[in-house]
Amino acid sequence: MTHCVFTPTQNQLHQLWLASPFAHKLYEKHTALAEVFLGEFRLDHPMADDEFTQLIERFVGESAEQGDEAGVMAALRKLRHLLMLKWIWQDALGVIALETLMRELSVFTDACIKFAKDFVYQNLTKRYGIPTVMVDGQKQADEFAVIAMGKLGAMELNLSSDIDLIFIHKGLGETDIGQKSIENQKFMTHLGRGIIRLLDEVTADGFVFRVDMRLRPWGDGSALVMTAQALEKYFNQHGRTWERFAWLKARVVNEVSTQFLDRLLSLRKNFVYRYYIDYSAFGALREMKSLIVAQQTQRQDLDNVKLGVGGIRDIEFIVQSFMLIYGGHEAALGENLPCLDGIQALLQYGYLDAKEAEDLAGAYRFLRRLEHAIQARHDEQTQRLPQNPDELSSIACVLGFEDVGQFRQVLDTHRHRVSVPFNRMITDRQSPAQDLDDAKTTWQTLKGILSDESVRLFEEFFDSKLVKSLDAEPKSRLDAARPIILHALLEHAKSDGAPRADVAVPRLIALLESICRRSIYLVMLAENPNATIALVPMLSASHWIAKELALHPMLLDNFLQKRYLHLPNKDELADLLRQSLLRVERFDDESYLANIRLFKKTQVLAVATADVLRLRHIMKVSDSLTFIAEVVLESAMHRAFDELAAKHGHPLLQSGERACPERMGFAIIGYGKLGGIEMSYASDLDVVFLHSINEQADTDGDKPVSGMKFASRLVQKVLSYLTTQTRDGRVYELDMRLRPSGNAGVMIGSVQAFELYQTQKAWSWEHQALVRARGIAGDRAVLGVFDEIRQAVLTKARDVEQVRVDVQEMRQKMQSHLGTQGDKTHQFNLKQDFGGLVDIEFLAQFLVLAHAHQHPNLAIWSDNVRIFEEVAKTGLISDEWCDKLTQTYLLLRKTTHELALSDKQIIVDDELWQESRAFVRGVWERVLG
Repeated sequence: MTHCVFTPTQNQLHQLWLASPFAHKLYEKHTALAEVFLGEFRLDHPMADDEFTQLIERFVGESAEQGDEAGVMAALRKLRHLLMLKWIWQDALGVIALETLMRELSVFTDACIKFAKDFVYQNLTKRYGIPTVMVDGQKQADEFAVIAMGKLGAMELNLSSDIDLIFIHKGLGETDIGQKSIENQKFMTHLGRGIIRLLDEVTADGFVFRVDMRLRPWGDGSALVMTAQALEKYFNQHGRTWERFAWLKARVVNEVSTQFLDRLLSLRKNFVYRYYIDYSAFGALREMKSLIVAQQTQRQDLDNVKLGVGGIRDIEFIVQSFMLIYGGHEAALGENLPCLDGIQALLQYGYLDAKEAEDLAGAYRFLRRLEHAIQARHDEQTQRLPQNPDELSSIACVLGFEDVGQFRQVLDTHRHRVSVPFNRMITDRQSPAQDLDDAKTTWQTLKGILSDESVRLFEEFFDSKLVKSLDAEPKSRLDAARPIILHALLEHAKSDGAPRADVAVPRLIALLESICRRSIYLVMLAENPNATIALVPMLSASHWIAKELALHPMLLDNFLQKRYLHLPNKDELADLLRQSLLRVERFDDESYLANIRLFKKTQVLAVATADVLRLRHIMKVSDSLTFIAEVVLESAMHRAFDELAAKHGHPLLQSGERACPERMGFAIIGYGKLGGIEMSYASDLDVVFLHSINEQADTDGDKPVSGMKFASRLVQKVLSYLTTQTRDGRVYELDMRLRPSGNAGVMIGSVQAFELYQTQKAWSWEHQALVRARGIAGDRAVLGVFDEIRQAVLTKARDVEQVRVDVQEMRQKMQSHLGTQGDKTHQFNLKQDFGGLVDIEFLAQFLVLAHAHQHPNLAIWSDNVRIFEEVAKTGLISDEWCDKLTQTYLLLRKTTHELALSDKQIIVDDELWQESRAFVRGVWERVLG
């Protein structure tokens, strides 16, 4: 295979000389070889991953076959020089993206490590045999894993990076060669030293990579290689937060067995991440940040683009701190992400806003390119700007600046943009109003404000057996949180008055009793003083929220992080749920149930908080609550389908096609509040399941079942997911009584059977219910057929007088059974009594059933607000009445939400509602008689 010889232009040569005297000398010394190499691997083309492995094999050639270590070392160093020339030249000409350059450097490094490991291993086994270990009574080959840390671990090496490595092998044993056998530990130490020598040793040809082994457990002076068991023991007994920080980027470089790899990944994950939000890391991260700041202050080294203020290390600290704290909770943040990808993930999950993410990413790109420009000058491992004015001018020119002054101005701007979020990260706990250490003074002030009962409750709590029996760590955490809690209560008493503070006290104590043994939540309160100040008024405002937090303290983090300021739309909710389920395996129902319950509770709490704070209109609140239910239903349906298909194979559709996740042949129809997009906090889900599968045909798996049985089991699984009672409660209560034939009917029916029932057998009240029906989740084709059936049924011409009689009879029956009874004449059931919610809903349903044949648009919507908008357009009743009915309806719904959040019944004093009730009944009389 022939390649063109690369002949550089004068401008290209000048740019190389300007960027790197080191690379320019390489080119002059090996011009012919360099031009052939660059003719094959062009400057304007990125390299594929496998090309690096092929290059190494080509360059080491016979030296590797003959076991010639010196020849191999020379060949690797020659190849490294040619690639460095290529990369520096590409960077100087601006023809390679930063991410591509970092990745190619990292892939080449991986290839060198893999080759070095294999080469040294083969030489050692010829002498000592293969190291073995006993596993389950059987002898197996020992394995050796090279773990990359730092920039190599995240695939973001720079032009002159050290490579931080850790060597781990399976376990104790010895080689299998008989009299010449040695212990595995000795073999693996020889192997590790051999790898380091091949890559790190400086010869007449230079080096390949500087290898740094100081990140291994115990650091310098400890064994070069350790077993996986020893690593696990170290993590459990001696691992520190800074080491968790380092292991964030750990990655196994070479190929090992799946079993060994899984064990190493599990060790890393369990050591680095916590399943909960890891606020316990804040103290250690604060110390790390203080050390960084102290070093920056001591050095006064503004010319260090990595370690100086607003430098690369500050950006990495911001990103990695978020990952350490939240990576066990948010699966996507628990991946080994390069810094730029990490910034985007933090933006996606709301830990950084768009401006911060843009500033950090822009600064990172600029500083990493600058770092490359500095290192390219003389192939030196430095991040410091040169003191020589000519050198600095050359760097500025290579980066595209007219002069050093302009370059300095942009550099300072980027540094400032980094320093702002860095200074805000892991800040010292401070109250905005006072010294939080002065808890005694705060308590004395509170005693003069709170009622005697509240004071007694507080004193009894802190003197209780529960508090006194706490172990040292939770006791210290409670002591640390106490001044913040007292200060938050004092702020609430000052702003909202003593009575509101007295309401908060028993709810606050209930929360403290719930969390003091799970003291990580006390750390949350202590680490978020401003958010804790916002928490106390919320406890007094909503008994429901207070109860939820006490029952499920895991929800505290979402409140303290103020997730309620942005309520996700449906697509965002679906993505959040998908992310939370990434680590849940197929058939692991326990983990699935735990995740969907936490998701639902977390999102509903955010909605409730926004509701209490009046941050969202009632319709937006109901939208969000409905979207949460839709996303959970959709997830449950797809999971049920996937698991059944894995077990029994896929059913056949009525069209003869094989069902698949995108065309599954199943759909969920929502009725009532779910169908009307009017969910509240305690709403059941009224649902009907439809299908378009061949009920008689068997599925195509190893354990086939009939299509009908598959369908029935799918519904049962969905019901099980959502209604199974766990310690965290049920996700939702599902009501399926609106399916054809009610409780006597099958759990799921075909679209044809549904159409037959609705057109020939359904009662008038079932058509009323159909007004509020809407496709929720599942196969779009099935949902489309349902829409057609619904539209046809609702727009059918009816006897208006008969509809009027049917609606009136049903309304009277509901009031008799569910409205206020007996002598409760001054009480008003907001939903069931005359003049309440049901009256307005029945008015909308009557107007649709009686007039949709003349005005088909009345049958489009399932929610009452938009139905009345369409009614107004028809002139059936006046615009004024439609608007007032809508506003009354929304006010009634808003009030029911408020009562639900206060854990109160929806029965109120009639006096405040007489005018609106009279209006609703007046419209009823005019429309229905």
